[in-house]
Amino acid sequence: MMDDHKVEAEPDDSQRSGLRDPLRAIAGLGAIVLILEALVLLLTIVPMRMMRVDNLSWAITVILVLTVACVVCAARARKAWAWHGGTVIQAALLVCGPVFHWSLAGVGLIFGITWWFALSVRTKLSRPPVRG
Repeated sequence: MMDDHKVEAEPDDSQRSGLRDPLRAIAGLGAIVLILEALVLLLTIVPMRMMRVDNLSWAITVILVLTVACVVCAARARKAWAWHGGTVIQAALLVCGPVFHWSLAGVGLIFGITWWFALSVRTKLSRPPVRG
């Protein structure tokens, strides 16, 4: 008697990314970038005080809000909205540069480039494999 179960074919090795779970790897990359950014943002508070930045209390408040946003987005890196939130954080840091101190724009530029790389990896790994 014949079995009615369908046998799934093994995917061709040329179509695999080499990762067991590419979506998990992508989320991990985004979370790592955002956690490192949160740490760097926290480390900017003391130099801001020493440089006697104008509107220091506002600058520290913005830094803490962006730090919390980084942690929240890192914790939810598997969700699409977290990636959009990470992009908004990078843009907010670039805007904070001229408002508070140029060093915030520098942090925004460095992590903006890093975030762009993470987004490009996410885009490349989330596409279906090209067959040809």
